[in-house]
Amino acid sequence: MNIFIDNKSGAPIYDQIYSQIKAQIINGTLQEDEALPSIRNLAKDLRISVVTTRRAYDELEKEGFIYTIAAKGCFVAPKNVELLREENLKKIEDYMEKIAQLSVSCNLGREEVIEMFRYTMEDMMK
Repeated sequence: MNIFIDNKSGAPIYDQIYSQIKAQIINGTLQEDEALPSIRNLAKDLRISVVTTRRAYDELEKEGFIYTIAAKGCFVAPKNVELLREENLKKIEDYMEKIAQLSVSCNLGREEVIEMFRYTMEDMMK
């Protein structure tokens, strides 16, 4: 598992850990039932507080991305298809909002944006 802490990003360290582990679970880099580093070991490797690492793991567990077995550690939870779908829908909504803002700033109409999207989808389906 690769985690990179960017001290210049402005994002809280626990959030950087949470986001990177979550992304690795979603994209399949971390597999179902794979053991994660212990909270202490990850904190030591990243040279950060155990409390910070625990917070990231707690968030991941709360959202169903990992599970904990007492005295064994934390593991990647089986993929919840509905949870992943919701995650992707949220990303799509965010991108669509950005597209809408850009299209307004370029004076593009709704039909022009829809046409651009159709072309993009056609290219993806080939």
